Amino acid sequence: MEFLRLIHGYQFNNAAAFFFPTPYALATLVLFIWSVAPAIKGRVGPGFMVWLRLTWVLTLLPGVTGVLLALGGAKVPSATDVGKGVTKYGFPADPSRDWEHWMYAGFCLLTLYVIELMIREKLTPQRLGLRLLPVATLFLYGCAYMVGRVAVFPGSTPGT
Repeated sequence: MEFLRLIHGYQFNNAAAFFFPTPYALATLVLFIWSVAPAIKGRVGPGFMVWLRLTWVLTLLPGVTGVLLALGGAKVPSATDVGKGVTKYGFPADPSRDWEHWMYAGFCLLTLYVIELMIREKLTPQRLGLRLLPVATLFLYGCAYMVGRVAVFPGSTPGT
């Protein structure tokens, strides 16, 4: 169980964590920056596709471990009271953050799937899909960032 927690809950502990708290958020930020080139060029290069596959792996690895942890009864740290109403990070416990963590993770999966459809011309004509690619990857980065933020910080309703 501790090994699953280690894989699932890895976070950067430096000043850069403000912009990308987890390796997954970093991968999505790079994907967002890289998505500008296909939007301008009108074609997707092999490097972008490799990075997209890496982003899929970095999505599914914590996702699968999170499901296994949830089946074992674990909740997101910001929702777990470790004593005296505070979390392991010292903030007030906020149980509502658990469902938010799941919601943002679901948005990440859905957005990655939509990106795949846009690139393969299944959802939109490729030219339009590639022009919208930076918007989709920015949304993905925002959701990935919030997955990490929701896991640590309480929301506006701690204790509910």
